[in-house]
Amino acid sequence: MKDSLTLNKQLCHRFYTVSNAFSRAYRPLLKDLDITYPQYVVLMSLWENEGITISDLAGHTKIDSGAMSLILKKLESKGFITVSRATSDKRIRIVSLTAYGRSCRARAQTIPEQMRCNLSNISDQEASTLIELIDKLSNELNAPLCEPEQS
Repeated sequence: MKDSLTLNKQLCHRFYTVSNAFSRAYRPLLKDLDITYPQYVVLMSLWENEGITISDLAGHTKIDSGAMSLILKKLESKGFITVSRATSDKRIRIVSLTAYGRSCRARAQTIPEQMRCNLSNISDQEASTLIELIDKLSNELNAPLCEPEQS
């Protein structure tokens, strides 16, 4: 009988440990901007699509609404963004970069390159394959869970 509860056989545990490792690796790279990794993700999204709704921002970053609210409050208090009501519908909130938030893009420009340097044992092809597989896994996990076959 195989033991499915062996920790070293768990895919989920691998993602947990790599997530923690990524957080630790990004920390010194983000220190100059005084932001956390989730704040960096939100800023990257805004550097791509400025002036978007909170809903669109949450969809693009895959950050849940509770966490997004906290991240936006922190970024606003640090002067990176403003959050305002849409003129067409006062219930909709629009997130925009401040001049400071826009200027930080130049300061962050080398972060992906620095991170890639830390992953020098992974080829560009392997990195591309990892992205593809992780996206596939994420899509699978967002689907309804199946019931295991009973033996």
